[in-house]
Amino acid sequence: MDTNTELRRISDHLAIQDVLHRYSTAIDTKDFALLDEVFTADGVADYTASGGIRGDLTEIKTWLAAALGIFSVVQHLVTNVQVDVMGDEATSVCYLFNPLGYAAEGGKTEMLYCGGLYRDRFVRTSKGWRIRERVIETLYLDGKLPGA
Repeated sequence: MDTNTELRRISDHLAIQDVLHRYSTAIDTKDFALLDEVFTADGVADYTASGGIRGDLTEIKTWLAAALGIFSVVQHLVTNVQVDVMGDEATSVCYLFNPLGYAAEGGKTEMLYCGGLYRDRFVRTSKGWRIRERVIETLYLDGKLPGA
């Protein structure tokens, strides 16, 4: 592999990882407008494996705002990122660790821990890499859901 090809490969991988981190930042700060810099305009996300919806960008922003509104602690940590670039399209799989906390009796924070995988399809756009489709695969939930 020549140097330019290798630099392009590294650049693409880093740019895709930046998108994954931007998603986590958008969710954890509840800045759902930032998802416009994560997904394509026609992007979809499928959260059905974790009890959520499958929807387009507008639908997922609305759903995420409602679903995460009860949580005072929201962290999305992504690791073990695997990226496969094929020209102007790419796929990635990464591990997800998602601790969520909400107010409980006595001023305590009740925690819920979620683990899983994000399976993404990316496309290179004029504004950089964006997710065209995201599917969550839930591997475990530990803790109580609010109201349970």
